[in-house]
Amino acid sequence: MTTTNAAKSTNLSLRDMMLVSMFTAILAVLAYVAVPLPFSPVPVTGQTFGIMLIGLLLGKKRGVMAVTLMLLLGAAGVPVFSGGRAGLSILVGPTGGYLFSWILSVVVIDALKSKIQGFKGAVIASLVGGVIVVYAIGVPWLAISTGMSLGAAFIAGALPFLAGDFFKVAIAAITAARMPKNLLRQ
Repeated sequence: MTTTNAAKSTNLSLRDMMLVSMFTAILAVLAYVAVPLPFSPVPVTGQTFGIMLIGLLLGKKRGVMAVTLMLLLGAAGVPVFSGGRAGLSILVGPTGGYLFSWILSVVVIDALKSKIQGFKGAVIASLVGGVIVVYAIGVPWLAISTGMSLGAAFIAGALPFLAGDFFKVAIAAITAARMPKNLLRQ
């Protein structure tokens, strides 16, 4: 199947493919905004901010494609995970649940943003999709993969990140609100 036929079969325009690629690249660059914590296998990373932006700006279809592409690139060995890491071992390791949660995060952010318009909707969508969904999947995965109790996993893999996540929610909502509406039109 040629590239043109593949794009037509999924109803992707050249603009869609460019946006998916661009946001995948942004997400990969944000992997290098990472601060390891000595008490947790989960680093502070800029990628959750990227997930919020993807959900707010790209919508479900293109957003899921951007995140899936990033996960596939990382699985194939391209250094797109936090701190420039890559490989299948990252996807099945302690942070794998956070990474896989991003697909659902984008879907939830888009759904909530569609129901609650404006800045308030962007904040609520980012908070629920970009924080709650990520922790609801990432923390139990962390507990199972490391043998921690769920409480210990919450303390190591969620609690230290909440203040930064609230900051990311605010910045993502402000950024989305200031984006020209026609730049990312559906």
